[in-house]
Amino acid sequence: MTRNARDVSIGIRRLIESLQGPPIARHAQPEQTSTDAELMPLPGGFVDCPLSEASHSGRMMSATGVRPGNARVSPRLRRFMDVAWLFPGQGSQTVGMGKELAARYTSAARLYEEANEAVGIDLRALCFEGPAEELDRTANTQPALLATSIACLRAAEEAADGLAEPRFVLGHSLGEFTALVAAGALTLVDALRLVRTRGELMQAADLSGAMAAVIGLDAYAIARALVGTPVVVANDNAPGQVVISGPRADLSRAADVLKEAGAKRVVPLRVSAAFHSPAMRPVAPRMRQAIAVTTLSALRYPLVANVDAAIHQHAREMPPLLEKQVWSPVQWVASVRRAAGEGASAFVEFGPGSVLTGLVKRILPDAATGNVADETTLRQALPLITGGKR
Repeated sequence: MTRNARDVSIGIRRLIESLQGPPIARHAQPEQTSTDAELMPLPGGFVDCPLSEASHSGRMMSATGVRPGNARVSPRLRRFMDVAWLFPGQGSQTVGMGKELAARYTSAARLYEEANEAVGIDLRALCFEGPAEELDRTANTQPALLATSIACLRAAEEAADGLAEPRFVLGHSLGEFTALVAAGALTLVDALRLVRTRGELMQAADLSGAMAAVIGLDAYAIARALVGTPVVVANDNAPGQVVISGPRADLSRAADVLKEAGAKRVVPLRVSAAFHSPAMRPVAPRMRQAIAVTTLSALRYPLVANVDAAIHQHAREMPPLLEKQVWSPVQWVASVRRAAGEGASAFVEFGPGSVLTGLVKRILPDAATGNVADETTLRQALPLITGGKR
């Protein structure tokens, strides 16, 4: 093997290792192939202590930190507390999101009032009425999605008078900040301000980038085909559904290369920049500054992180991960498999749509899934999130 060929081989191996994340101890699932995978258009001093034993004591707890009562969950219900909560990222937004739940549940309505005060814009009107072009602006999308996802969680808590505690929380890109709110590490106000800043920085960082979903090839084959180009793997979403990111001018050439390598389709996504790529590196120092002045409290629930697909139980581990997340690939396949390997057998998405649960079904076909986006889906998901029968 020549030196150049050997260098390329080493580069591919290192990239794939970074995408795969750490090895999973048990219950690893075989790759599944899907030709009609859902598309996800995606772009990210403190107090800390170890995850307390109390967080897994079998009590019910509200995501706002207020326990709905002192009654313990029965042993029968405790058996079912193997649910992972999921929170979506940019691309799941839609005009009208959260409106039905806010009309039915005072906790959800109050959430939007808190959000409006936190960011100084009318997020409620933006979520409920649009217009779509304003909602789709990254600086608006990120706080709007975070607010709506937590509104969905609060509505579920109110409907059920408290939820069974999740085994893990996971968020896709922006959704990782939402997961930190749900886990009690970030206040709603701090999280909204952080993602508003994150959205503004990402929106301004790269005006010439774009993203595309690649259908029918796995991350390894895509990374190998793109070696030597400025286009990179941005999201490993599901077997056969990977998102690439890079300069807009290079994406069409990358699409031709990938189709020659066996991709069935390469679909441009509705985003304004090359998120989760080196183009976002300039955002990292400003994010570091914003996170540094934000208080992080202890994690009540373990979080599986996008960057390393590892389980994190200490809030002090999160700042460098959140900073790196904006320019690193989202390892969603590895993250979901990690959660499953450590005991999660059901996955419930809080927020508009069901993109993440659709991806979970492609990664883990036997997993139970649900989502909370409106009254109908909330009622359907209640058995999963309250510990009842599947």
